[in-house]
Amino acid sequence: MQNKINERKVLRMLKRRRSGFTLIEIMVVVVILGLLAALVVPNIGSRVSEAQRTAASTQIRSIEDALEMYRMHNGFYPSTQQGLEALVTAPTTSPVPKRYADGGYMKKIPDDPWGNPYVYRNDNGRIKVTSYGPDGEEGGEGINADITNED
Repeated sequence: MQNKINERKVLRMLKRRRSGFTLIEIMVVVVILGLLAALVVPNIGSRVSEAQRTAASTQIRSIEDALEMYRMHNGFYPSTQQGLEALVTAPTTSPVPKRYADGGYMKKIPDDPWGNPYVYRNDNGRIKVTSYGPDGEEGGEGINADITNED
């Protein structure tokens, strides 16, 4: 009888002990997850930056194509003052296009991947579309370098 009582106590103790994780086990798992995150997150971060720069280049090419269609229809690019908005709605300031396409050349002008408007310049028929990059300021180097249609 005494053996059965001792056996039951031992079984109860084993059940209690196996019912959860110890603090040390949890800490080991947290440390392992932290190490994995430290290795993976920097790689993902650089990929996001690359993807944003690629998206900006693609949008600039799309804007450049719309500007080229505008020029083919009208014989000139929109002026710097008319800006990229001339691709969405017909300009009313000089030079006014005579054969503006119905519905415009783009539905809307997108912002760059960082939420800033693209900068448009027309220097005597030489056009430049620019995103100032993540810092939103002209110039910059590395990941903050400007992205243009001249790249």
